[in-house]
Amino acid sequence: MAIDIQKVDEIVFGYEQSKESLLPILQDFQREFSYVPEEGIKRLSDIFGVPESRIYAMATFYKAFSLVPKGRHTIKVCMGTACHLKGAPFVVEAIERELKIKPGQTTEDRRFSLETVNCVGTCALAPVVVIDEDYYGGSTSENIIKNLKRYT
Repeated sequence: MAIDIQKVDEIVFGYEQSKESLLPILQDFQREFSYVPEEGIKRLSDIFGVPESRIYAMATFYKAFSLVPKGRHTIKVCMGTACHLKGAPFVVEAIERELKIKPGQTTEDRRFSLETVNCVGTCALAPVVVIDEDYYGGSTSENIIKNLKRYT
């Protein structure tokens, strides 16, 4: 997928040309493109005179950034102890079958990205699936597939 370099420049030149602007620019890339594109990193390196390796180091250090395209909707399945014991692995398997992706992947249409996480802090609702900002407690293979249909 080609990235609109004009949009990259619009983001970059919307900030003061200082090294302190690198992190907010990467955040804007993530927001705009659903990932930090290689073209954006190269452009930042050229404009700011910062080695690409330093920008990649920033982009890989923070969990909020991705170097691969993410879906419009992020599905996070809690795999903490309570969720795991109450069936989270079965929920993950159902989502994998339905969307034909594994954790860490994005559907071809870039509608969904699937992640497994260590804990979402709602153990009493186990197993928990979070889609974007919506929490689904007591998730089962059946009801999570129904819930996915809400996200178009």
